[in-house]
Amino acid sequence: MEQLVLDLGLAPVPTLANFVPDGNEAAWTHLRLWLQGQPRAPLPIYLWGPAGSGKTHLLRAIAQALAARGESVGWLDAATAHPGPFDDDWSVVLLDDVQRYTPEQQAVAFNWFVNAQSPAVGAQRAVLAAGDRPPADLALRDDLRSRLGWGHVFQLHPLDEPARRAVLRRAADARGVALSDEVMDFMLNRFARDLSSLMALLDRLDGYALRTQRAITVPLVRAMLADGA
Repeated sequence: MEQLVLDLGLAPVPTLANFVPDGNEAAWTHLRLWLQGQPRAPLPIYLWGPAGSGKTHLLRAIAQALAARGESVGWLDAATAHPGPFDDDWSVVLLDDVQRYTPEQQAVAFNWFVNAQSPAVGAQRAVLAAGDRPPADLALRDDLRSRLGWGHVFQLHPLDEPARRAVLRRAADARGVALSDEVMDFMLNRFARDLSSLMALLDRLDGYALRTQRAITVPLVRAMLADGA
């Protein structure tokens, strides 16, 4: 059955606070402590796991938290066509979806890594990276692959279905929303199953139900989709 993917504009801003760490407590706790650290530890951090395990959420949460402090970061993902040179103003380098990097992106990522760890100006910067497999299994140039495994490596696991249901139930209860098993089944079977998309869908349903003064039911979900709301 084809699953529908929500408009990404509906997704909440990723933060460490709205990340559900069930099964991934070690990585989440380490990042929280790292973010609070003064001075910040320069050892690289590498997160790996399948799609939907929260890797990009955590990297973007770090970027958001640092931006809120007025810090700038270097961000590179597979969608960055022609990344620029390392910037001495960056406090951290963030590398996402490294398994998809082109040779050009790999060269830039290696350059950023070296400049972050052995900077010409200022203190060492940390490198936080994410991919879909352990560093040793990445099909990347040897010098980049080896460096990604230098520091702390954490495997992330997607939430299983009971955990997703429990999170959705808690979120609905917190909003004062009645979410039946039928509606939850519909959400899990017809839409993207990663937690950020499901939470965005719940937000969207809650708003539509309030505007239309109707309870959240499967017909309401269908009506919302038909209205493009």
